[in-house]
Amino acid sequence: MALDRPVTPDPYPLLPAAGTFSVTSSDITDGERIAEAFVAAGGNTSPQLAWSGFPAETKGFVVTCFDPDAPTPSGFWHWVVVGLGAGTTSLAQGAGVEGGGELPEGAFMVRNDAGSKAYMGSAPPPGDRVHRYFFVVHAIDVEQLDVDENATPAVVSFNLAFHTLARAQIVPTYQL
Repeated sequence: MALDRPVTPDPYPLLPAAGTFSVTSSDITDGERIAEAFVAAGGNTSPQLAWSGFPAETKGFVVTCFDPDAPTPSGFWHWVVVGLGAGTTSLAQGAGVEGGGELPEGAFMVRNDAGSKAYMGSAPPPGDRVHRYFFVVHAIDVEQLDVDENATPAVVSFNLAFHTLARAQIVPTYQL
């Protein structure tokens, strides 16, 4: 039974304006259903991401995955990776494992809304409408945001509002 509620708008136009660049993936496609390997019931494997065309003044990156369609007033954060250096232009499939051992040196994850410092795959309520998953790479104007691994996704996002030069996104979908 789908919950009767309005479709949540894309959250990013509500933030301060930023430029754009490109993000691609061999695992997910904009507007298409996420494969079972990348959902919660399929193993919570984070998809491969690669980005290019970001501003020359970029000093670092943050990668996030957010579901604005979750049946909460605040959506649902599935993944937040902080501390990616300016020389990092991709994350391998599975980089979001608990503990961050597959992330580049200096990078870390903050707790997702399920409480783990890892990627959590799609897991909408059965019968709910199609959910959108905003995989966003944020090019930032500082080497490191002023947050640590104990920050919440909301605090990371707040800091991003003041340091984002440009964003690249892929928005696949999923429904049970």
